[in-house]
Amino acid sequence: MKKGKLLYNISVTVLPFLISLLLRLWFATCRKKEHGLENRRQVVQNTSAIAVFWHYSLLYVFYHLRKDRAAVLVSASEDGEYIARLAHCLNFDTVRGSSNRRGLRALKELLAYLNNGGNAGIVADGSQGPPQVVQAGAIMLASRSGAPILPVAWSASSSFAFNSWDHTCIPKPFSRIDFFYGKPLPVPQGLDRQEIERYRKRLEDEMNALHRSAWALHGREKHYDE
Repeated sequence: MKKGKLLYNISVTVLPFLISLLLRLWFATCRKKEHGLENRRQVVQNTSAIAVFWHYSLLYVFYHLRKDRAAVLVSASEDGEYIARLAHCLNFDTVRGSSNRRGLRALKELLAYLNNGGNAGIVADGSQGPPQVVQAGAIMLASRSGAPILPVAWSASSSFAFNSWDHTCIPKPFSRIDFFYGKPLPVPQGLDRQEIERYRKRLEDEMNALHRSAWALHGREKHYDE
C-alpha cells in the first residue's frame, strides 16, 4: 500500500472519531434553545421528513439532531468520507452521492430509507455550492416520497467561521445556540421541470429568510463577517 493511501486510511479512521468526541464536549458547554417545535411535531408525528440545511451549519446540525433516526446524503468524494465517518460517529446512517457522482442512485437509496419509516437529511447547497443556493435534489426526493421538507437552521451568540467557500461556522464554547425548525414544505408528486424549479426557488427563499431571522436574534445579518 502506498504511503499516501496508508496515511489517508489512518486519518479517515481516527480523525472523525476524535472530532465527534470533541464536538460532544464542546457543545455540551453551550446553552441551547429550540424554536418552531410545532413545525417539527407537525411532520415527525405522522410521517418521515426530509431535513434540509445549509452546508455552513453542518457540524452543529449533526450534533443537534443526532438522536433522530435519519440517513444523511454525503458526497461520494474522498473528502466526503471524513464527513460520512463523522456522521456515523454521531449515530446517522449515510448515503453517498452528489450531483457529479452517484446522484440518481443516492436519491433512490434515500427514497427507500424514507419509505421504510426513516428520515433524511440533505445539505441543500450541496458539497461544493454555490453557498445558500438550493439544489434540486431535495425537491425531487420530496416529490417522489411524499415526505415533507423541514428546513432547519441555527445561530449562536458567539461563533467563528472558517475561510471556506461556505464559511463553515461553529458556535464557540459557552455560547447560546438557537436552533430553528422552519415551516414544513410539502411537495406534490409528478412535477415537471418548471414546477421543480418553482419549488426549488421557494425553498431557497424560505431557507434564506430563516437564516436571516435566526442570526438577527443575535444582532447579525449572517453567520460570517465580510
